[in-house]
Amino acid sequence: MSKVFSFTGSDDFFTGRSLYPNPKEAGLFLSLGRQEYGYKPLPKRSRVSVPFDFSGEKWFDQKPETTIETLPDECLFEILRRLPEGQDRSLCASVSKRWLMLLSSICKNEICSNASTKNGNEDSDEGYLSRSLDGKKATDVRLAAIAVGTASRGGLGKLSIHRSNSDRPLTDVGLKAVAHGCPSLKFLNLWDVATITDEGLVEIANGCHQLEKLDLCKLPTISDKALIAVAKNCPKLNELSIESCPNIGNEGLKAIGKLCPNLRSVSIKNCPGVGDQGIAGMVSAASFVLTNVTLESLAVSDYSLAVIGQYGFVVTDLVLNSLANVTEKGFWVMGNGRALQKLTSLTIGSCPGVTDVGLEAIGKGCPNVKNFELHRCAFLSDNGLLSFTKAAPSIKSLQLEECHRITQLGLVGVLFYCSAKLKALTLVRCYGIKDMNLVLPAVSPCESVSSLSILNCPGVDAGVLCMVKLHCLTLDVLNLSCCKKVGDASLTAIARECPLLSDLDVSSCAITDAGIRAIAHGDQVDLEVLCLAGCNSVTNKSLQALKKMDSLQGLNIKNCKSLSSRTVDKLIDHLWMCDILF
Repeated sequence: MSKVFSFTGSDDFFTGRSLYPNPKEAGLFLSLGRQEYGYKPLPKRSRVSVPFDFSGEKWFDQKPETTIETLPDECLFEILRRLPEGQDRSLCASVSKRWLMLLSSICKNEICSNASTKNGNEDSDEGYLSRSLDGKKATDVRLAAIAVGTASRGGLGKLSIHRSNSDRPLTDVGLKAVAHGCPSLKFLNLWDVATITDEGLVEIANGCHQLEKLDLCKLPTISDKALIAVAKNCPKLNELSIESCPNIGNEGLKAIGKLCPNLRSVSIKNCPGVGDQGIAGMVSAASFVLTNVTLESLAVSDYSLAVIGQYGFVVTDLVLNSLANVTEKGFWVMGNGRALQKLTSLTIGSCPGVTDVGLEAIGKGCPNVKNFELHRCAFLSDNGLLSFTKAAPSIKSLQLEECHRITQLGLVGVLFYCSAKLKALTLVRCYGIKDMNLVLPAVSPCESVSSLSILNCPGVDAGVLCMVKLHCLTLDVLNLSCCKKVGDASLTAIARECPLLSDLDVSSCAITDAGIRAIAHGDQVDLEVLCLAGCNSVTNKSLQALKKMDSLQGLNIKNCKSLSSRTVDKLIDHLWMCDILF
């Protein structure tokens, strides 16, 4: 045994000491475990995943890994634009935000596709897809994803953006993505997005030549520059709506009128920079295509209305609201311009220049008006209304709101002159319309009116009975909401005289259980909708009468405080096919 331990050879036994002078070389082949002296077999060579390099001291360092993410944007752009249109592009867009934004920056004409791919996708830009973003959802990344994702699914045709996220607001970058990826866009609505500037809308104009409808609201940084770009690049534009955009002025509107040959509808509201030059230039340039014009809260004068009366050859719908600088002369000149022969719908509201003289001139200059609305015209009286209806006997719908100088005498005159064609008559908060002890001219029953609405006219009671008798044969809809004097006598007359009535609203009227019984027992009444909201005198005693109205499809008994919950439950059980609001 002593020979064994005294043996000094190194061929068969290992003492535990390193065989290599350089410990780094030993680490390549020997285990790095704790060394112990004794008899041990030679350990196996350790596996190393990196290539060996014995030429230098840093042979053990790994070389940096090469990936596609290390490419600069320019190179990656060239790669991505060679992707075929379709699912491949959508999948690549989901790799990272960087890839998404690069893909969204590629214009349609920059995509390199072979002929077969183009032929296969030639109908992909139809633009029938619609997207709407509101609040926190309206971000640049979301718009970029929409631009890339909709390209292979029919193309984005309609985009509406309402408000933006205050933490990550929508900017021009998002609109640029839409401009580059959605050439099929036809309708764009931007509402209350203060971070969008002319740059973004100019990109839309340059990339979306199919744009037909543009709606801009509460965009403080949009100016004439953006509108001029739209006018130059979007010849198919036919509808333009601008509201509360303080930096838009006359030059943009003039360019729109001159360069958009298909312009049919224009609505300009609350834009302090717009004046007579803008309105006159646009209307005169588009005189043979413009059919709908809305002007509201603008600093325009009589001159603008004179131009409309002179050049509105094809205008069919005209709305004039809150034009404080327009006088009686403006409305008189517009009516005497005699260009508004095709006008069928006219709405005038809160214009101090509307007087009897001006309205009579409008009636003579617009003989084919069928829908006529007057709102808050303080200086208009019965004489002006009668003169208008006499000159324009084709009226089918007449609505008067807060015209306090209009009385029952004026209404009777309207019914006399328009009895042949009048279909709907609406009176809202007209305090001058009240029961009068006057001998009114005899008027034959009107055989055309199907809808009569008298809302919040507290002086009306016996007048209702008179109107019901005039329209009893054709009346289908009757609304007497908030007429405090309308009571059971009126309901009794309605039940007796109106065989075709299907919709009755007597909300907040002086109706009691007796009136409900009169309606329920009317042999000729076949009601489908009955509104009793706020009729506190209707009690549980009306239960049987209401249950008898099997034809009801809608019943409103909100705020009927005298009806108990038990009565309501019984009504729900019995009128199970009726939609009951309580």
